[in-house]
Amino acid sequence: MVKSTLIQLSPKELANFISCALKLELIKFTANPKVKDLISTDKPHLTRKETAKFFDVSLNCINDWSKKEILQPFKVGQRTYFKKSDLIDVLFS
Repeated sequence: MVKSTLIQLSPKELANFISCALKLELIKFTANPKVKDLISTDKPHLTRKETAKFFDVSLNCINDWSKKEILQPFKVGQRTYFKKSDLIDVLFS
């Protein structure tokens, strides 16, 4: 049996609660060694493999997201890259 509790919060209190919870999740996320390595690098672009590692998904998922235009890849020769700034925007949208 699941217990539920109703709490009345003002909009300011709700915003503060969400903000605190989000900060905790971001701290946990950035503490992940995989993510820490990718964030700390100075490279502005990531390969498909690095992008998959960044999102902790498979390469197939990255391909699907590219086809669905969730991610915007660009090609240099036969290599596919993603802008790190675009990936962070997708992550937080």
